[in-house]
Amino acid sequence: MKSPFFVLLLLLIVANCCMAQATDPYEEKYQWRLKQEVLYGVYIPKDVNEVFLELNKKMDEPSKAMFKAMNESEATSKLLFSWLTHNWSLYDGSRLSKYLNGLGIFDPEDMAGFLIIAYHRSLNKKPLEIKELIKIFQEKEQQRKQERMKRGKVIFEKTEKKDSIPPTNNGQR
Repeated sequence: MKSPFFVLLLLLIVANCCMAQATDPYEEKYQWRLKQEVLYGVYIPKDVNEVFLELNKKMDEPSKAMFKAMNESEATSKLLFSWLTHNWSLYDGSRLSKYLNGLGIFDPEDMAGFLIIAYHRSLNKKPLEIKELIKIFQEKEQQRKQERMKRGKVIFEKTEKKDSIPPTNNGQR
């Protein structure tokens, strides 16, 4: 006869194994990154207002004046997207990328473009029109998805025959 202690121990081990969840180390790191104010020694803004403050600190006055003097489309092509995406971890995940995801912008290049346009408008004291700007980037993403669908190729297709006669209450036809 087995001791009650042995049975209890066995039950605890089995319960612990069943309740243990496999954790994805990449997901854990991603979730950690979303909560950090500083990544790799760089302060990560939490919203658009902080982006403006940080860009104001990082740009010298002559550069800021040149950027401000450009028209909006020229400004988006001139400012370095790679600096924004890299330093503020828009590809790897950061609290700023989470904030922008919450606004409905998911592509890191679109995030950078959105921030550049908003900053340019801010410098020029124009209305930011954030909702309209978000909509533009969402439509742009939708167009890219449609293009990928057009270029895509079906690699597997499965057809199932569905019964067209529903069963009666007693399960018979």
